[in-house]
Amino acid sequence: MLFSSTLFLLYFLPVFLTIYFIIPAKAKNPFTLFVSIVFFAWGAPKFVFVLAAAVMVDFFIAQFIDKSEGKRRVTFLTIGVVFNVSVLLYFKYFNFFMDNANSLFEIMGMHAVSFTRVALPIGISFFVFHELSYIIDVYRRVKPPMKNIVNYGLYIFLFPQLIAGPIIRFSEIADQINDRKFQDTVDNRILGLFRFAIGLAKKVLIANVLGAEADTIFKLPYEELSSTSAWIGALCYTFQIYFDFSGYSDMAIGIARTMGFIFPENFNHPYISQNITEFWRRWHMSLSRWMRDYLYISLGGNKVSVPRMYLNLCLVFLLSGFWHGAQWTFIFWGAYHGLFLVLDRLFLIKLTERIGKIPRIILTFFITVIGWVFFRSETISQAFQFLRKMGSFSFEELFLTPHLKTVLIAAGSLSFLVPFFNSGKTMAAESVLAVSVGRSAMKIAVILVIMIICVGEISGSSFNPFIYFKF
Repeated sequence: MLFSSTLFLLYFLPVFLTIYFIIPAKAKNPFTLFVSIVFFAWGAPKFVFVLAAAVMVDFFIAQFIDKSEGKRRVTFLTIGVVFNVSVLLYFKYFNFFMDNANSLFEIMGMHAVSFTRVALPIGISFFVFHELSYIIDVYRRVKPPMKNIVNYGLYIFLFPQLIAGPIIRFSEIADQINDRKFQDTVDNRILGLFRFAIGLAKKVLIANVLGAEADTIFKLPYEELSSTSAWIGALCYTFQIYFDFSGYSDMAIGIARTMGFIFPENFNHPYISQNITEFWRRWHMSLSRWMRDYLYISLGGNKVSVPRMYLNLCLVFLLSGFWHGAQWTFIFWGAYHGLFLVLDRLFLIKLTERIGKIPRIILTFFITVIGWVFFRSETISQAFQFLRKMGSFSFEELFLTPHLKTVLIAAGSLSFLVPFFNSGKTMAAESVLAVSVGRSAMKIAVILVIMIICVGEISGSSFNPFIYFKF
């Protein structure tokens, strides 16, 4: 079920919030868990029992970790990590490994192995990362394990973040699951709905428009693709993926806030970054922090030799790319960003110090756009063909509808001008607009206007994907 669907906007969310607001505090967690399971089952009913079984296994593994010492403690942690990684490898990567193995067999003159393809549960990557966060935080004694399986189930299945994040660490939300009465206020409910409306507008009014154009251009045969159209397609996708994913994050953060949960921010104006290292401090911040604290530091972090540190950086971003999808294009994209992170540390940041802030932003944005071409393409060869067209610089006149031009200008302005003149400071979407909309009554009016416009757009369009749902 999409946040930007009429089913969710007109039925699911209003009914859920109405009941949630009126039931007693002790009933909120069981009710929210039930609704979250229904939410997931709506799109993937066959996998609910699989994920529920995984939740049960991790619940008891965490109890064993907490009660154990020494080698037994490490053993139970290893079992938990292997179990969760195995779930991810099977559901997300089994087809990829078998397809590549069969390709290798054919090259060697051997017969391909027949196999039954495995369906991909939506949001499996986020699900597994939350499970790993739980058992690792318990192992590190950051937080004790949940004693109530309903509360633990809520941490995993909480529907705002279940499908596409943000990635919420157990230590960040454990106390809120147990008690959030001081955060369950009218102000937070209004602020949460306001944040949700802003995210919905980013998704429906900007990302969907640009996504439709990007899809059209990336599907063009090579001989029909011009340099101009290739650049337009790359830019459309660059802004689409940002407004699509950050819009979803805004909606997730907003819904959670109406319930009294405070989620961490996931984006901080990434396209004004002055190098790729800074980009990853601003883009999908919950993933970057997860990779840093649970993988990079576990590999030794910065407390190793310089060559090993660079190797760890490349490995982390190679795995980050693979986490996004079981395709060579994602692996290449991860390696591409890992390479620039190493180059930043070696010389690139120092080399660009004297060229000025704006040229550094332009250079970083250019590097990012090239990376998104690999991320969006179906194959690496298609990506290089697309880049070849971009690199020809044989610009031709291309007709853009007034609507598309307006949306592109809006996307560029919101990505560069607003944060640039704000000196790049972190400002949540609701804070930016709160200055102009003022009191709660006006906020409610703005919420209603945005919702009406977005529902109208959704009803009149069949194009409404969420990019990160497939991850």
